[in-house]
Amino acid sequence: MNQKNEKVAFLTLGCKVNQYESNAMAQKFLEAGYEICTTDQKPDIIIVNTCTVTNIADRKSRQTLRKMKEENQNAIIVAVGCYVQVAHDKVNQIEEIDLSLGNAEKKEIVTILENYKKEKQKKYPIFDINQEKEFLEFGNITYSEKTRATIKIQDGCNNFCTYCLIPYARGRIRSRNKDNIVEEVTKISQKGIKEIILTGIHIASYGKDFSNNYQLIDLLEELNKIEGIQRIRLGSLEPTIVTEEFAKRLSNLEKICNQFHLSMQSGCDETLKRMNRKYTCKQFKEVTNILRKYFKEVNLTTDIIVGFPGETDLEFQQTYEFLKEIKFYKMHVFKYSPREGTPAAKMPNQIDGNKKEQRSQKLIELSNQNQNWYHKNYIGKPIEVLWEEEKDGIWSGYTKNYMKVCIKTDKNLENQMIHVIPIEEKHMVLWAKNFSS
Repeated sequence: MNQKNEKVAFLTLGCKVNQYESNAMAQKFLEAGYEICTTDQKPDIIIVNTCTVTNIADRKSRQTLRKMKEENQNAIIVAVGCYVQVAHDKVNQIEEIDLSLGNAEKKEIVTILENYKKEKQKKYPIFDINQEKEFLEFGNITYSEKTRATIKIQDGCNNFCTYCLIPYARGRIRSRNKDNIVEEVTKISQKGIKEIILTGIHIASYGKDFSNNYQLIDLLEELNKIEGIQRIRLGSLEPTIVTEEFAKRLSNLEKICNQFHLSMQSGCDETLKRMNRKYTCKQFKEVTNILRKYFKEVNLTTDIIVGFPGETDLEFQQTYEFLKEIKFYKMHVFKYSPREGTPAAKMPNQIDGNKKEQRSQKLIELSNQNQNWYHKNYIGKPIEVLWEEEKDGIWSGYTKNYMKVCIKTDKNLENQMIHVIPIEEKHMVLWAKNFSS
């Protein structure tokens, strides 16, 4: 390894898939002799891993790139990822960027960057991600985490929801070879990391591009056998994957976390149709009933879009009532923003911004009420927490069903799974005073 005496900093926007890929790119730079640093340590190169899930994400990507150049005028600013993939021409008009790369180019980022330093050619051709047929393996991954690690098992999406650009940014579904996943998780377990999070763009589709009928549940059964790993947490799940058989097999795996994030988006059938979602509210409710049947103290979370084109007051009220009935532990509420190039952007009856805000606040209030209700059920009862980090003498961590817990203590709790007894809730967090004997 040749020491480059150059420092590289990463800024990652968006999802856990991007975080995984930033870790992977960092490993490539380490192997090539670069030093990884933070943005306040005078980096020579800054990699901004961009997101395009919403208009706000696009704007944040642009703002971040410009800010990095303003604060680090001598650094090479590299834009990579989803925003570059879908808006390459626009990105290349941002003067502060020195180099822009799509998603397929992430694997070769070191080689491309070193060629750029020789040739100073800003415009790099972006590969059409829809032509990518295989899962892109990055090789070794750097894990700075001590308690949990994110594992990418899949990429791409075939759903083409009418509001979403992700299939254009990530391409069609591509599943990772299960042996490579098992090998990576085994290495993680050897580092002492106790929890893994399986992520991807659409992990419910894992294995659908295989010819041997190997599916997500088969992978989970293999990962459950790996010694050292104590928790397996699933990323966002398309609800259609949850059948009686799936839930039954899943519940037999003692390491599976009893928290599931089900991508819902709306609680109104007419809105779901316009979104091109592949289920009805009745089917969605059946999914929640199945999970609650097989998993004790399960916490269900979801995403909701308010103000989708054509969403009437009645349709929103139907969503609200449905959400009250399901009683999610937490809801992530998004105000619809038109994405250029998607069918929804051209739909009639676009919703006024003030109305979106009102609807959003109403659902956030419901979500907070639900979370408060869930937390009250745990006051005074012993719960097991995987402790992660300490700040100002206060340790924080998460239960298996993903409730955040804090305790003030002089003990070093890092990466330990210890029972405590919550005594109160403050700011949507359970606070404990005593350890459970």
